[in-house]
Amino acid sequence: MRTTRRGALILLGAGVVASGARAQDRTVVDSAGRTITLPPRITKVFVAGPPASVLTYALARDAMVGWVRAPSPAEKEFLAPPARDLPEAGRLTGRGDTASLERVVGLKPDLILDFGSVSETYRSLADRVQSQTNIPYVLIDGRFDATVASIRLAADILGRKERGEALAQYAVTTLALVDRVVGKVPQDKRPQVYLARGPEGLETGGRGSINTEIIERVGAVNVAEGLNGRGGIFAASLEQILKWNPDTIITLDRGFHAAVQSKAGWSDVRAVAQKRVYLSPGLPWGWIDAPPSVNRLIGLRWLLAQFYPAEAGIDLPADTRAFYDLFYGVTLSDAQVARLLGGAPAR
Repeated sequence: MRTTRRGALILLGAGVVASGARAQDRTVVDSAGRTITLPPRITKVFVAGPPASVLTYALARDAMVGWVRAPSPAEKEFLAPPARDLPEAGRLTGRGDTASLERVVGLKPDLILDFGSVSETYRSLADRVQSQTNIPYVLIDGRFDATVASIRLAADILGRKERGEALAQYAVTTLALVDRVVGKVPQDKRPQVYLARGPEGLETGGRGSINTEIIERVGAVNVAEGLNGRGGIFAASLEQILKWNPDTIITLDRGFHAAVQSKAGWSDVRAVAQKRVYLSPGLPWGWIDAPPSVNRLIGLRWLLAQFYPAEAGIDLPADTRAFYDLFYGVTLSDAQVARLLGGAPAR
């Protein structure tokens, strides 16, 4: 009798389950409300997408079976061994999924973990992959408002409660700092911000997007209204940016930051004219986005220092060192801190 591809995957998945003797399975409820049965101990984790890779690295880097994309040499400098040298395993979620289910099953993970959207689309994907592989697949809410609870939930699932509590307390302290600082600044004194993505600066995130919520969380106004008033990544025209006329631009792209003053038409944008174009640090992951994960916690402190330096009173080099030590397990040199924070306003 011919075995179908799906049937073969189920048999492979069943073999993974059978090969690891489980004394007592446990059940958890993930952020999407799905009840998942887990082995008593999680030792191998497949990360479904980039945000999940950051969260899992921070919580349980020794359990990762691979990266969505192998880190570049520049990124590896800011990651701890041996995790930084793990192989590329591909991704299951988002644009350009690259991991086949055969590849996932072959790595024999105890768990597939995703961090980000818990919409029906991602829930359906998780159910389908779990059904076809017999590998538990959990969804963790990636919204900023859920950060503390999500870190604790992921830590509980991974069996790293003590580690998770240390990271959760950092998030609690940082979010409280944001609220304190923003509370000192009148509404009309808060910046009007455009997030410039890509080498031309013409890709952005609409208000309410997971990619821009960090800007909104620090009290700034995201000028990009999005398509039909909705969040999400979209292409903007220079004409539209001129209409929005932000007084501050945050960019993720070093090339755009270096060239914006000479780009035709951009000098008429208020932020460019006033030299308020800031380059977000980006190693080993972006501080604003790319991906939107717990790496954004240091981005909150960076934004406070850019937007409200007097009210925040932040020692950014010290904060950077503390974050990289706690979350990434690396001790930064003075030269590394200087390189990370070198994105001064465009001149």
